[in-house]
Amino acid sequence: MPIHDIIVIGASAGGMEALQDLVRGLPPDLPAALFVVWHLPAHSVGVLPDVLTRAGPLPARHARDGELIEPGRIYVAPPDWHLLLEPGRVRLTHGPKENHFRPAVDPLFRSAAIAYGPRVIGVVLSGLLDDGTAGMWVIKDRGGLAVVQEPDAALYPSMPASVLEYVAVDERRPAALLGPVLAQLVHTPVDEQGGRPVSEDLNLEHRIALEDTALDLGVTQLGTPSLYTCPECHGVLIQLRGGAPLRFRCHTGHAFTADALLAHAAAGIEANLWSVVRTMDEHVLLLTQVAHQLQEAGNPAAAERLRAQVHVAHQQTHAIRAVAIQQHLPDRSGHLDGDPTPP
Repeated sequence: MPIHDIIVIGASAGGMEALQDLVRGLPPDLPAALFVVWHLPAHSVGVLPDVLTRAGPLPARHARDGELIEPGRIYVAPPDWHLLLEPGRVRLTHGPKENHFRPAVDPLFRSAAIAYGPRVIGVVLSGLLDDGTAGMWVIKDRGGLAVVQEPDAALYPSMPASVLEYVAVDERRPAALLGPVLAQLVHTPVDEQGGRPVSEDLNLEHRIALEDTALDLGVTQLGTPSLYTCPECHGVLIQLRGGAPLRFRCHTGHAFTADALLAHAAAGIEANLWSVVRTMDEHVLLLTQVAHQLQEAGNPAAAERLRAQVHVAHQQTHAIRAVAIQQHLPDRSGHLDGDPTPP
């Protein structure tokens, strides 16, 4: 009888600590392979495999394109590469970013669900926004299991909380307890007929991550054109049908959840507000300097008129500054409005 021998894990901000806690609790003879996506900048030094190897009993390394999958190993997505699974082997691709990330969690989860169906266990740990939710929805739809870090115990609860909102989760525990939980879930019976077959839409999204041309594949048939443009390439976004949460793709293949789009818009608004504040501060400085020169030149009336303008400009600047600061206050989920930045 097959077991749950494919464990896919996604994490973002706060994920380093959570991943160490998780692998520390794994047994050395775990009959499953683990695949990890941790959001990180493209040019960062990939230290995660060494950290995880030291933290737990299983060896970890950066995945290599085309290598065979072996149980008892941890395969980590290298910086700037999507980590995908095919039956029996690993793939690395430079496909379009999803939710502003490469590697992203959703492509890994989708590929695992397609290749292994109900044998998959998906795990979402600490992180901002909601990358991993759409992929976890697919894992459950294909008959797999869903596990999340307890949001209240996560440094950044947004990612696991989002999964809980949209997906029927099988286990939720603090990261330090997830290792023993996974060791038990690996051996639970697998219902090979329990999941839905792979849909054409799901297969198309997977092929986009494999670097096939989205437009040639028919990405425009995945939904309806929206009124929004892609933050990455500025093409029209297609609102995707089905699944959860609400998602969008452009004709070049970039994908976003609604939360990721909102975060990008909020970050843009904040940047524009601070640009206005800077411009008005410069205006105030210039007015003040000219007023001083007029006063020195014996024209106090003109100087006073400029000082009145300075007073009005100060009030306006303070109001805009307050709005800009409000854009960056923590929300109820514990992350900063408009801040999709990875660790």
